[in-house]
Amino acid sequence: MRWIKGLILAVILLVVLLVGILFAVNNQQTIALNLIWLELPAISLSVWLLATLTLGVLVGMIAMMGVYIRLKAKLARSERHSRQQRKELDQLRTQEFKELA
Repeated sequence: MRWIKGLILAVILLVVLLVGILFAVNNQQTIALNLIWLELPAISLSVWLLATLTLGVLVGMIAMMGVYIRLKAKLARSERHSRQQRKELDQLRTQEFKELA
């Protein structure tokens, strides 16, 4: 079963690699980007597109870090509260047994 998973992953990676190669080969036109205040050098369109994709992924990850950190803190608070509740419940259970004895 594990080798089937590895084989499927290898096939998927091979397909992604082939699509990437085809993408790079079909987008060889060089383009110089003019960002009003900055003129970037002429590089192939595929490089610009992959660079903007990478930049977008990084910006998205940075933007989500706040949400991730907030959720991790909330989870830690909830776990701490749960431990406190369990401890209190155990104390009440032992107290009940002591009163019955």
